[in-house]
Amino acid sequence: MAVFFGFTHCPEVCPTTLVQLGNLTKQIGQAADKLQILFITVDPERDTPEQMALYLESFDPRVVGLSGTREQVEAALKAYKAYAKKVPTDGSYTMDHTASVYLMNADGSFRTMIDYHEEDSSALAKIRMVLR
Repeated sequence: MAVFFGFTHCPEVCPTTLVQLGNLTKQIGQAADKLQILFITVDPERDTPEQMALYLESFDPRVVGLSGTREQVEAALKAYKAYAKKVPTDGSYTMDHTASVYLMNADGSFRTMIDYHEEDSSALAKIRMVLR
């Protein structure tokens, strides 16, 4: 699995990361069909199932969007030792959050991470390592 925490109103990190994951899976080819990509919202108040579905139409169809109650999202963040915090803006808010992708083994154990802005060649090697 590749697990990424983000939100649909994210201006840069989330769409960039989801596009990168899609491009990497294309480079891997058929073996990438074994990789489950999860996009877990850190903003369940705005990221309804309908909003998540609409947002994810723009990315690789393998990406599965997950949301839940605030408590469920907090539990997922805690389980992955990820970070998210609501940051007020002029009349609204944004979300500060962990920008790395967690790569998990088939048994659900943590293997490694892809850092935001990591070179594609390095990220590709890490995904291939998890798929072995």
